[in-house]
Amino acid sequence: MNKLEKLEQEAFEDRIKVHDYYLGEENLKGIYIDGNVAINTSVNSNTEKTCVLAEELGHHHTSVGNILDMNDVRNRKQERQARLWGYNKLIGLSGIINAFCAGCHSRHEIAEFLDVTEEYLQECIDCYRDKYGVYAVVDNYIIYFIPNLAVMEKV
Repeated sequence: MNKLEKLEQEAFEDRIKVHDYYLGEENLKGIYIDGNVAINTSVNSNTEKTCVLAEELGHHHTSVGNILDMNDVRNRKQERQARLWGYNKLIGLSGIINAFCAGCHSRHEIAEFLDVTEEYLQECIDCYRDKYGVYAVVDNYIIYFIPNLAVMEKV
């Protein structure tokens, strides 16, 4: 079962319906409303669809009410929480370490290993940098976010 199928199964188990639907504009990739996820028909790869579904499931698990107005700081915080939920679900600090241990060093290699888009990986790295700062320590590894993504094993 690939990541998209796993997320679709999770949605099914949580009684969330996932629909392919044209959302009226290309920039809007997905939306979550009352137990329904609509993924824009303009999303044409399974990898991108996986990333969109992860964020929308994040809204199911972390958001409350209508948060469409991004001028409201509370809504922006909820949007960030939903994205962080998706990043943790699809990538996580352990995923970055696993990619490093598998010999991945470029963003392209890491994204391919994790089955996410390069854009989604970069947004995740930016989010983790904002959350953790220069680096994060996980077990015997140090993940550096600044100046570039790098993983070092502590000896």
